[in-house]
Amino acid sequence: MDAAGHEPVLMDEVLRTLALQPGESVVDCTAGRGGHALRMAQAVGPNGHLILVDLDPENLQYASDRVAPSGTSTCRWQHSFAEVPRALRNFEPKPNALLADLGVASTHLDRPERGFSFREEGPLDMRLAAGESLTPTTRAAPGEPATAGDLVAVLPERELADLIKTWGEDPFAKRIARAIVEAREREPIRTTTALAEIVRRAYGARARESRMHPATRTFMALRIAVNDELGALERLLDALPRASDWLAPEARVAMISFHSLEDRLIKRAFAGMVRSGQAIDLTRGGLVACDAEAQSNPRARSARLRVVQLTEPTS
Repeated sequence: MDAAGHEPVLMDEVLRTLALQPGESVVDCTAGRGGHALRMAQAVGPNGHLILVDLDPENLQYASDRVAPSGTSTCRWQHSFAEVPRALRNFEPKPNALLADLGVASTHLDRPERGFSFREEGPLDMRLAAGESLTPTTRAAPGEPATAGDLVAVLPERELADLIKTWGEDPFAKRIARAIVEAREREPIRTTTALAEIVRRAYGARARESRMHPATRTFMALRIAVNDELGALERLLDALPRASDWLAPEARVAMISFHSLEDRLIKRAFAGMVRSGQAIDLTRGGLVACDAEAQSNPRARSARLRVVQLTEPTS
């Protein structure tokens, strides 16, 4: 863990494949605690430009403060990364590189009050924007941002099962959904630990055999739904074939995924651009952490980096 409370993954691989040069412009779509951003700022130097983007205002401020000593010209936007293509249309200079490190920061998981972790008691929240207005896939009430608690409280059993199966890829999704509905009929499910225990009981004896905590996939599915993570990723990827509107010629685009749903979308989008001659694949098959990093940083074990370089023309 670095001094910021979050160890960025695949740092050497990101810097090598993006090959940032002094004076270039780079956008970090998921600034987090500024780990990647700091090293990228150092690479482009005081004549370069860094754009920091994050939904979480606290992390965004922290990342901005962290890179300030580099002297790099920096601006920050509190947005979903899905808004980056639109926001960059009128930005100069156009970025030469883009990084999207998907998932959540370790600091989200380590703060029980944010509601991401099933290991310590906290409210069922999971909003990356820490209370700011979001556009979640499913809303508990018209016009109101949904929390994980909202979804657990109101979604019908079939929709809960579909959510956990589709976005959590949990084979026991139906059993978990039934257990949640039965539990909430007795009393509201208000905390992370209460939900985790319901899921553990739904697993039954298989909970002891599972390599991961039984609630892992359910919590991931709820987090994805609350923050529209896959929808945001799809919108960013859909904008890449028109990247001449918002990225510099021959820009490099790097994305780090942490589960198969994300990686599948990235792999398909990048492969389509390569086939159509719009991009060159710089990491065939993707890059994963070396053994040393996987041992020292458990979060890196599931990370995969894919990078493409855009070609001319980009439209």
